[in-house]
Amino acid sequence: MTDSHLNLPQLPLKLTSGAVIGLADPAQGDWARLRGLQYGQLASKNAACLFGNGIGVVLAIAIFFGKIPLVLLLGWAMAVAIAVGLVAKLHERLSNTDRRAMQRSEFIQHGFMCGLVAMLWGLAMVASSIFTAPVESLAIWAIVTMLALGSLVAMGAAPLTTIAFVSVAGLAGFGTYLWHAEYALAVLVLAFSCIAILGSVRIGFEHLTARIAEAGMIEKGEVVSLLLREFEENQADWLWQIDQARRVRTPSPRFAFALGREVPEVEGASFIQLIAGEAWESGNFPPSLRDLAERLKQRENFSSLIVEVWLPEGRRWWELSGTPMLDEKGNFTGYRGVGSDVTVRRESDEKIAKLARFDTLTGLPNRLMLTEALGDALRYADQWRTRCAFLMIDLDRFKAVNDSLGHQVGDKLLAQVAERLKSLMSDNELCGRLGGDEFAIVVRDGSESGHVAKVANSAIERLSQPYQVDNHTLYVGASVGSAFGPRDGATVETLMRNADLALYRAKDNGGSNHFAYEPSLHADAEERRRLELSLRNALGRDEFALAFQPVVDANDEHIVSFEALLRWNSKEHGFVSPVKFVPIAEDTRLIVPIGDWVLREACKEATNWPVHVKVAVNVSAEQLLDPTFATSVVGALSASGLPAHRLEIEVTESIFVRDQTIARSALEQIMALGCSVALDDFGTGYSSLGYLRTLRFSTIKIDRSFVQGAARHHAESLAIVRAVVAMADSLGMSTTAEGVEDAQEAKLIRELGCKKIQGYYFGRPMAAEDALKLFRQNRARYSDVA
Repeated sequence: MTDSHLNLPQLPLKLTSGAVIGLADPAQGDWARLRGLQYGQLASKNAACLFGNGIGVVLAIAIFFGKIPLVLLLGWAMAVAIAVGLVAKLHERLSNTDRRAMQRSEFIQHGFMCGLVAMLWGLAMVASSIFTAPVESLAIWAIVTMLALGSLVAMGAAPLTTIAFVSVAGLAGFGTYLWHAEYALAVLVLAFSCIAILGSVRIGFEHLTARIAEAGMIEKGEVVSLLLREFEENQADWLWQIDQARRVRTPSPRFAFALGREVPEVEGASFIQLIAGEAWESGNFPPSLRDLAERLKQRENFSSLIVEVWLPEGRRWWELSGTPMLDEKGNFTGYRGVGSDVTVRRESDEKIAKLARFDTLTGLPNRLMLTEALGDALRYADQWRTRCAFLMIDLDRFKAVNDSLGHQVGDKLLAQVAERLKSLMSDNELCGRLGGDEFAIVVRDGSESGHVAKVANSAIERLSQPYQVDNHTLYVGASVGSAFGPRDGATVETLMRNADLALYRAKDNGGSNHFAYEPSLHADAEERRRLELSLRNALGRDEFALAFQPVVDANDEHIVSFEALLRWNSKEHGFVSPVKFVPIAEDTRLIVPIGDWVLREACKEATNWPVHVKVAVNVSAEQLLDPTFATSVVGALSASGLPAHRLEIEVTESIFVRDQTIARSALEQIMALGCSVALDDFGTGYSSLGYLRTLRFSTIKIDRSFVQGAARHHAESLAIVRAVVAMADSLGMSTTAEGVEDAQEAKLIRELGCKKIQGYYFGRPMAAEDALKLFRQNRARYSDVA
């Protein structure tokens, strides 16, 4: 049922006064539905509401002009206009409540606004009694009475409107006359208010009862219309009848039309021959047609039998029901039944079934179908004492392509990957997509020595070849992890988990390789789990410390900054290398609170150094993309008192691969504070020179691999270092060479034009106390110590 009214909650059969007003839920039905019937029509009364209040305001000004200060009159008139305007605007918002559920907050807001209008009229009554005789304030009460009666007539559908108005205004009038000892007038006001309130409830009851009856009639009419429409739409059904020899008798025009023939052609023809098509000659009938023929032969009742038929227009699907016919003596005379064409429904069901088992982007089997195939392979291996295999494939560098060139290019790349994988498969293998850039291969029989490794290496080699997508030449590799069943797992879940562990090791080894599952991988996974658990408690246990490595001026070798490096001395695991725990911290987003701690500690320690010495802090992509990162930097600077220009944030190119827009925005905020930003490990990632134009980095740090290559006089490394230095100079940026380990390398770096040098030759990472000693030992050289 598509009509909106048919989706609404049930209407009540009995109404109470509280349900009519809206202060109580009905015994049956829905509170919001009642309010929709009441408040949905109030917008049409806005003109009357505005006109009535406008006339009242004009009359009040005319009556009390010269008796009440004009400023008060005009201020009051403006307040009434605003309040009435807000009520009218609220009515417009409520105009669609007959098609949606009205909220209780809207109901309360409406009552409050009506009470506000009443308070303004009550205020006028109080003011008139102050500036004039109490009897003269009857003029205001007469206007209020007029408005109350108008509300009773125009807005009787929603009695709370009149009740709120009359209650507040009546209370003001009653209190005013009672204060001035005009008891008769007070009783008059009270009596009118009670009568108006009771009348509004009665009118609201009558109106709501009528609206419920009207809505009920509309819904019944819609139900009847829907049933008629469904009946008309189902007239595609037809009657069919055959005799003992299965020949068609007295065919209906609709049946002949469904067969794509004329009635004379159908009369007396073989029913099975008419719907078998070319299969009649070959005898190669579809299974469903054989089933139908067998049921007709056995003279069985059948209902909703789906049959594949072949007609002049092609293959169709029919739903047939049939009952054997018997004469007066009980002899079989044939069949009579009904049928309908369900081709569209059948094709839709097939499409849904395919979607449930095939990936829509690549057309490959999805995770569901792969797990079913792996389960079948495990059963086959157990039955025939063979072994199967499961290979998990993850694309290397795909995320960089997806993030830099967009998801549309990434999707096209995945489609090409799928085509290449399919081309490698034989009848013994099934490839599919698990999701994202993860694919898998199920090898049904992997008993032959080296076969699985051959399949894995073929996939790596084929998937690592360049791709052409939208005029882009793209390079991605593939890492493969494999596990054998039932040796490495007797269940689907176990085998997939172990293949995933093997894939994880393949990725850790640099990617573009195949790694087979080993039991030791569980120990590695357990170690990672234990490290993660300890890492979650490391901050609270005060297990982190900072080491500082000096960065010197390339010419005079004075210290210009220190790079803060995080160290972890765990109570359970001892000293843990950053190479181990930093990736875990990034994967679990623990790097965000840990990074905040590093910022605060580094800034605090830097306040002990000479004022010209900076501190550099490495920031991961997870930190930079966190919305609170800029706030964390401000907090660290404020808490330590370190000037912003003495803090340098170091980032790698990987942050621009994740989300270039957010990363650039965060760095721009940091630069606006006065901090400098250095680009670390330049040239080793998925480089793009575009961000060097838009962001003013203070320093480009040349990776140690290029520095050491240049020291060995490798032409490529020398060319890269010279190019980076020239580019940085032209952009007004400084350069820092990392990994300088001896005097010869330092001399070469100076000759190549680098401005700053960092490496073991000038100092290893040291504790904060040792860093401070460097300045104390050279006070003659550094005169301005913090």
